[in-house]
Amino acid sequence: MTTSTRFDVPDSFLASYGAHGPEERAWLARLPRTGADFLDRWALRPDGPSAHGMASLVLPVRRADGAPAVLKLQRPREETAGVAAGLRAWRGRGVVRLLDHDEESGSQLLERLDADRPLSSVPDDHEALRILAELLARLVAVPAPAGLRGLSDIATAMLDQTPSAIPSLRDPVERRLARTCAAAVAELIDEPGDRLLHWDLHYDNVLAGEREPWLVIDPEPLAGDPGFELLPALHNRWDEVVATGEVPRAVLRRFDLLTEAVGVDRRRAVGWTLGRVLQNALWDIEDGRTALEPSQVAIATALLRRAG
Repeated sequence: MTTSTRFDVPDSFLASYGAHGPEERAWLARLPRTGADFLDRWALRPDGPSAHGMASLVLPVRRADGAPAVLKLQRPREETAGVAAGLRAWRGRGVVRLLDHDEESGSQLLERLDADRPLSSVPDDHEALRILAELLARLVAVPAPAGLRGLSDIATAMLDQTPSAIPSLRDPVERRLARTCAAAVAELIDEPGDRLLHWDLHYDNVLAGEREPWLVIDPEPLAGDPGFELLPALHNRWDEVVATGEVPRAVLRRFDLLTEAVGVDRRRAVGWTLGRVLQNALWDIEDGRTALEPSQVAIATALLRRAG
């Protein structure tokens, strides 16, 4: 295809994402051509400066009829393989609408939301958490479409990695905590659930919209138990949790609000939240860290005291 549109990639994205490795740099080298191709293919014209996160580039555009949209480009990864299937299953109910999609490249044309008004801009934390909990309840009410990656496979992989990873933690208390998290996952692994999960639902992945006040973005769809969704919300605005001077109480208040809104069994929710703590610990260890994130230790400890 001969492209007629120029597509610029910000230097900040080239530097940050290119630092990950040769595959990322190769994808970045192709990105100007890829972006220009999709602007032409979908008859789009740029409508503002691009923005980027850790692994994707987003460009505001106008469609041929003048309607606003967003072109999102990201390197195909296992975590994002089910995005189109998940967005189609949700059908825009509480979540951004998928307008077009290219399976091979992972490129998406999405409904445009207000990127300057994330849910984190709501000053009252209780109100923000209530909004997120209501959105989460709507998302997990939808059964996962066939073929989506499942929590059972994720949990099995975590348990396989745990014995060799845990000795890397310096603190014996943290090693015991990680093993406790693994034991919780082992108890639940035969009942992984079948709901459609977002996998990364925190305040900055919710934006203000027009057809609904708030809409969810950036899912990494997974089939599983809704209890596996809670940790990012528990961790939101952690400095405010610490500022209460009563961290366990603040964690449990959030946990109770979320589990009540979503309607999940709290025992299972505790177990799968410990599973998320274990998952993050394994990722951190893989990155060379030898200590757990203090906030996640605090969350796991608060939940274990409640469960005990």
